[in-house]
Amino acid sequence: MKEGAGVEKIFGLIPVMETLRAGNRYIEKILVAESSRENRIDELLRLAAQKNISIERVSRGVIEKAVARDANHQGVVAFVSTAIYKDASQLIDSLEGNSLSLVLDGIEDPRNFGAILRTAECAGVETVFVPERRAVGLTETVLKTSAGASEFVRVARVTNISRLLEELKGKNIWTIGTSADAKMSYSEWDWTQSSALVLGNEGRGLHRLVAENCDALVKIPMFGKVESLNVSVAAGVILFEAQRQRTIAGKKKS
Repeated sequence: MKEGAGVEKIFGLIPVMETLRAGNRYIEKILVAESSRENRIDELLRLAAQKNISIERVSRGVIEKAVARDANHQGVVAFVSTAIYKDASQLIDSLEGNSLSLVLDGIEDPRNFGAILRTAECAGVETVFVPERRAVGLTETVLKTSAGASEFVRVARVTNISRLLEELKGKNIWTIGTSADAKMSYSEWDWTQSSALVLGNEGRGLHRLVAENCDALVKIPMFGKVESLNVSVAAGVILFEAQRQRTIAGKKKS
């Protein structure tokens, strides 16, 4: 492992494959269970050989000891350098055109964070901002839940979300928060503009100051008896609406 780098374990066939494909992090070695079917891991073995990454065939018991208890490792675990956060200032400067970025105000559940990263990547979002404190970071559970999406989405930590919103506004990026009390539906906002979607904590939503610093607040109308959606589901609903609007706008221009 490179000097000074921490070590993480990524487990599961798809997360390990996406880490290999992305090539963003140093991979020390990959353990594969001896009982794994060859046709199932063919592509994994081929990619690892191309990148000169060591594959060790071991018993399933060795893999069980390497990962968290009851983890769905699928007989594959990779030892990689710790996930590296991007520089927030550089990411802000790189936002151009009709960019679509994501700001997470205090997501605490690693599975929610991982699911949001997966949704963001599938919706074409490349940049995600998270707070340094009182929020989950890029843990092993997050990386596993994201199913490899964390290798393609740029994540930066900031000390103050409200200050970040001001910086984004300085780049002519609209900051759009979510609130059950908002008067505007998420589909009414013009997502063809350069925008940053701001999502709050699983329980309390956006911090008051963060909500006040957003240019606008939107809501997802509820039609059932439950008052709100899981934050990762809400992210998917809004981000894909944003891309729907952008696709239609692009077709009209062409």
